[in-house]
Amino acid sequence: MRLRDWAAMPAHASADALLDALDPEQRQVASTLTGPVCVLAGAGTGKTRAITHRIAYGVRTGVYRPASVLAVTFTARAAGEMRVRLRDLGVAGVQARTFHAAALRQLGHFWPRVVGGAAPRIVEQKSVLVAEAGRRVGLPVDRVAVRDLAGEIEWSKVSLVTADDYPAAAAAVMRPAPAGHDAHAVARLITAYEDVKTERGVVDFEDVLLLLAAMLGQRPEVAEEVRGQYRHFVVDEYQDVSPLQQHLLEQWLGGRRELCVVGDPSQTIYSFAGASPHHLLTFRKRYPGAAQVKLVRDYRSTPQVVALANRLLTATRRPADPTPLHLVAQQPDGPRVRWTAYDHDEAEAAGVAARAARLVASGVRPSEIAVLYRTNVQAEAFEQAFASADVGYQVRGGERFFARRDVRDALVLLRGGARSADPGTPLGQTVRDVLTSVGWAPTPPASRGAARERWDAMHALVTLADDLAAARTPGVEQGEDVLDLGAGRALVPADGGASLADLVAELDERAAAQHAPTVEGVTLASLHAAKGLEWDAVFLVGLSDGLLPISLAQTDAAVAEERRLLYVGVTRARRHLELSYAGARTPGSRASRRRTPFLDRLWGQDVDERRGTADGDVDRGLVERLRRWREEVARERGVPPSRVLTDGMITDVAALRPSSPAELRQVPGLGQTRLADVGAALLAVVTSRDGGAGSADQP
Repeated sequence: MRLRDWAAMPAHASADALLDALDPEQRQVASTLTGPVCVLAGAGTGKTRAITHRIAYGVRTGVYRPASVLAVTFTARAAGEMRVRLRDLGVAGVQARTFHAAALRQLGHFWPRVVGGAAPRIVEQKSVLVAEAGRRVGLPVDRVAVRDLAGEIEWSKVSLVTADDYPAAAAAVMRPAPAGHDAHAVARLITAYEDVKTERGVVDFEDVLLLLAAMLGQRPEVAEEVRGQYRHFVVDEYQDVSPLQQHLLEQWLGGRRELCVVGDPSQTIYSFAGASPHHLLTFRKRYPGAAQVKLVRDYRSTPQVVALANRLLTATRRPADPTPLHLVAQQPDGPRVRWTAYDHDEAEAAGVAARAARLVASGVRPSEIAVLYRTNVQAEAFEQAFASADVGYQVRGGERFFARRDVRDALVLLRGGARSADPGTPLGQTVRDVLTSVGWAPTPPASRGAARERWDAMHALVTLADDLAAARTPGVEQGEDVLDLGAGRALVPADGGASLADLVAELDERAAAQHAPTVEGVTLASLHAAKGLEWDAVFLVGLSDGLLPISLAQTDAAVAEERRLLYVGVTRARRHLELSYAGARTPGSRASRRRTPFLDRLWGQDVDERRGTADGDVDRGLVERLRRWREEVARERGVPPSRVLTDGMITDVAALRPSSPAELRQVPGLGQTRLADVGAALLAVVTSRDGGAGSADQP
């Protein structure tokens, strides 16, 4: 429904229409407008839809004034998307911001009155200050050490841990020492870092939240003004809130109960940075009588993807873990999950690039394909493989779209063109005419490289212009504070056509939110960077023990978070999902890697392809024979069965069905010692036909 249609409808009719667009659980969220509300929302269940419709329904029914609502989330992109959705629902004046953006705005407003003068400058990078602090206390200040120490300073501040309390707090959570330093040295560094900031008259991003919370707690008149403005709060991704953010939220609330939180404990992946699901899991204890709604209908992924996601959490769940949400797929059947064990990293990168090229040839847009890995250093091999395969790609987390020089030049030209554009020329054509001078052409360059990257960026702007013109949907500017619903300026002309000025306004808003337009290329990204995103096809790569869980995960809690990280990766896929790992790092080296233990009980289930074979080649009868043999050997030796063979090795053997020692050596993780010990007996079981053979998966 277009905004003009919402505006023409009676308030009660438009409010009812908002609820009609939701499923029963989403409707319950949207219609529960007062009191504390806790929404447990699984991946792909439409949580943003539910909470934006809740806000819009509250406004349409008169329960909320738009300017009295503050919705906070964790990324500028998510906040921007929320604002766009509210605008499309005909709601203006609601503040949708990140914690830091909301706090910075309030702090800047009150600072001249409370402290006097301009607010202090915020340092975007701590590295220079950390290096100076390190020199003062005698710690090394090389690039890696400074990065790690800066991360530890951030953790202490968002965890509300002072320098004096740091050694005990770090020990309590078994936090590994950064850069090999003991906790008391880090405590001295924290003190020196604060001294350096004070001497230079600057603050960091964590200080913004700390200073505002202190101002609200110590100045009643400031707290009264803020709490008078904002009476209803919504917090998205609440499982990732830090103690500092929770403290600020409580200052905003001032003891009131008008709070709706949304989150999923199974998607907590930022504990290393101070995030904690504790506040979500204990919400109803802190707010007795709070309403709780569970969103479990997965509208994103196929049943095949959803089934793997569910099994991943339940198959490896510890007794201490919260019970995960069981997702229920709403999409039709799709292709089976693919599993591949490659010989080495180079083969994995080339294989994934080839698979992606086939998907593109079948009609999947490159921008709807992602390759996700645990660490950014894994990206290089895939960049080379995609370049060799002549498949366009973009590295998420690299240079920001709006920071590119060619994009900045294009925006200057578009802004100038908006002042002289012929209103009779379609928007798409106008943009093409303007951008021709900075690298756009009807067809892309034949080769990869800087010219193709520039064309891809310009084409993203052209595509956005086409989308804006095609939508023909009037919108309303977001108000900064109090803004009457009918007072907003239309972003597009009354006839529904979009102008170049409208495109420039859209780009300015996107630049502020770092919400880049879609660039046609396969996305290469870390699993952490993929949070909140989704694609038609996802390749989860490098799934070997030591990378996932990463070797630095030494505690049960850290390993559990690594499993949640894999769960987040699985749930990014809408239709195609492929998982892989490599047995060796380089061609010709020994295949000593084992796949991630998170998949030991799952690898090969619902398989489409494994080493180029069909799913029927995983012999379920052989799996059972191997397990019975393993039990007998373990019983005779008085050792746990896993000391003989792990579940993952059994699945690997059943998939490969080796018939010689040379073939048996291809099974990852067996090793020379185990091969010498049980190799001959293992081959005898594989080649024996006693007990039946064949795959239980075959028709």
